[in-house]
Amino acid sequence: MTNVATKFVRRPTGRRTGASTPSGWWALAFIAPATIGLVVLYLWPFLSTLIRSFQDVPAFGPATFVGIENYTTLIGDGDFWKAFGNSALYTAIILLGIPLAIALAALIEQVGRGRAIYRVLFFLPVVTLPVAIGMVWRFIYNGDFGLLNYVLSWFGVDGQFWVADPRFTIFAFGVVGIWMGLGINLIILGAGLQAIPKALYEASALDGAGRVRQFFHITVPLLSPSIFFVTILNVIAALQMFDLIFIMLRGVNNTALADSKTIVYLFYEKAFVQFHQGYGAAIAIVLLIVIMIATALQFRLQRSWVFYG
Repeated sequence: MTNVATKFVRRPTGRRTGASTPSGWWALAFIAPATIGLVVLYLWPFLSTLIRSFQDVPAFGPATFVGIENYTTLIGDGDFWKAFGNSALYTAIILLGIPLAIALAALIEQVGRGRAIYRVLFFLPVVTLPVAIGMVWRFIYNGDFGLLNYVLSWFGVDGQFWVADPRFTIFAFGVVGIWMGLGINLIILGAGLQAIPKALYEASALDGAGRVRQFFHITVPLLSPSIFFVTILNVIAALQMFDLIFIMLRGVNNTALADSKTIVYLFYEKAFVQFHQGYGAAIAIVLLIVIMIATALQFRLQRSWVFYG
C-alpha cells in the first residue's frame, strides 16, 4: 500500500512559484500601471514636497538646507493663521449643506416619476468647470449690478459687496460650495436611502409612526454610514478649496483678498507668486497633517453615531 500511495504523491518539481510563473508575470503586468501612477503622481511629489519643506528654494540657484526654519516661521505667521481660520470657517459652512442634502434626497425618493431628472439637474454643477461656476457667481454677487442685490431690492433690502467685503466673502464662497457639492451628496445619500428596507417603514406605520418620526428613527440611523462618508469627502474638499477664490477675487484688485485667503491659496501665493517654494512646501505638509488629523478624528467619533446595521 505504501508503494502504491507514493506513486500518487506529487513531488516538488523545483520550479519556483510567484512572479516567475506566467500567472505571476501577468499579475505584475496588470498592477504595474496603477503602481507606476501612484509612485509618479503621488508618492514622488509627496517626498519631493517633504524634502523642499526643509530647504530654502530660491527662484534661481540651488536649494539650501534650513532644517525646521520654514515650520517655525509658519507658526508665527499671522497670514497662515488667518488662512487657517478661513479654511475652518468654510469647512463648517460646507458641512451645513449635508442636512440640506439629506432632506432633498429624502424628498426626491418620494417622487414617483421624474426622479432621475431631479438628480441630473442637481448633479450638473458637479460636472461643470469650476472656472465657469466662478465667473457666473461673481456676476451674481457683483455689488453694483449683481443679480442677488437686484432680487434683494424687491424686498427693500440693501445689497452688499459680497465678494469685495471680507465680512461676507467666506460665507459667499460657502453658499457656492454647498451648491457645487449638492449633486454628489444627493447621489451618495440617495443610494443609501434605496438600501433601507421598505418593510421597516411599513412596520413603523402600523405602530403609528408618522413621517417625521420615521425620518429621525429609521432614515437617519440607517443612513448614517452614507452621511459619514459624505462628511469625510466634504471636509477634505473644503480644506483644499482654492479655485473659487482664484476665479472670483483675483484680477479685479479686490481689497478683500488679503483677508479671504485659504490655506491652499496661501500655498499658491507663497510658492508660485512670491517663489518661496520651501515655505510653500511647509504649508502643503501642514495642510496634509491637518487633513489627516481631521479624518482620523472623524473615524474616531463615528463609533458613537454611525449605525452599521
